[in-house]
Amino acid sequence: MKKTVLLFLWILFLSCKSIYKTSEFSLDEVPPEPDYSNETSWAVLPYKWNTTLTEIVGQSKIKDADVFFIYPTLFVDKNNSGWNADIYNPSTRKMVIEKAVAYQASAWVKAANLYVPYYRQAHYRIFLEQYGNEGKEAGVLAYQDVKNAFIYFLENYNKSKPIIIASHSQGSIHAKNLLKEFFDGKPLQKKLIAAYLIGARIMENDFKNIPVMNKPDKVGGFVSWNTYKKNHLPKQYDYWYKGGIVTNPITWDDSSSTQNYLNLGVLGYDKKIYPKSLDVQIINGILWSTLPKIKKRFFLSFIKNYHFADINLFWKDIEENAVLRTQEWIKLNKK
Repeated sequence: MKKTVLLFLWILFLSCKSIYKTSEFSLDEVPPEPDYSNETSWAVLPYKWNTTLTEIVGQSKIKDADVFFIYPTLFVDKNNSGWNADIYNPSTRKMVIEKAVAYQASAWVKAANLYVPYYRQAHYRIFLEQYGNEGKEAGVLAYQDVKNAFIYFLENYNKSKPIIIASHSQGSIHAKNLLKEFFDGKPLQKKLIAAYLIGARIMENDFKNIPVMNKPDKVGGFVSWNTYKKNHLPKQYDYWYKGGIVTNPITWDDSSSTQNYLNLGVLGYDKKIYPKSLDVQIINGILWSTLPKIKKRFFLSFIKNYHFADINLFWKDIEENAVLRTQEWIKLNKK
């Protein structure tokens, strides 16, 4: 119960207009750079597991494919004037493991070997209008870490296996850039099983050669969605959402609405799966969801923005879809 209350308060904090301590960006003041040849710079490797993951998906097992997961913005402290997170800070590492890895990245474990690099993500205020221009360089630095981690992953871990790119929020912005630089029209695109670019507006024309996937077994393309409570729109709807690709993460096709009996399952705060929990409806740039039928959902009834749960709400649907697409890619690419 305590964790649920804290999560609720954290979400309210993010949704409120707050004044943040800030400073001018300076490369001389950024946190230490990750060294991806060192395991301490990775939150998860196939042989670097943790008890949180074990509770949800069991022990690590080697698969025929890899998933490279880029986590969302967790650096939100309004009293911290820094622009980029310190990956060596214990509280930073704990949040990545207990939030992003446990409730998000875990959805792809059944399909592929999980790789989650720590990176010096940009502070949340980079997305606020009054701070955005100041923080552009912080976003560039964050992407550079992601890029370096991906290069190390390709050269030392992947060994030419097919790849899933999975991400949320800030992570999806970096993932989009990663796809443009390494996959879009490049030889590596042949290795792309799918890109799950969740929690950020992705336009159909963001890529030249990577298509939107509108069938559950399509491979080589991307899916995306942003979740909001049914019959509500964000205040900055036109700026952040309108025109973005919206995938139905229950049917994975062009269905504009889906009833709850098809929902495979929400991953709840208690790390349990709740099937048949919600209806969805697609509008321009937004995936509307009903209040999920899970334990301790009282607090969710006060929240309109389900961004924090873009993955949790469809955890089991994602898990099974990732397995299906991986199997389909392997079948199509058998020699």
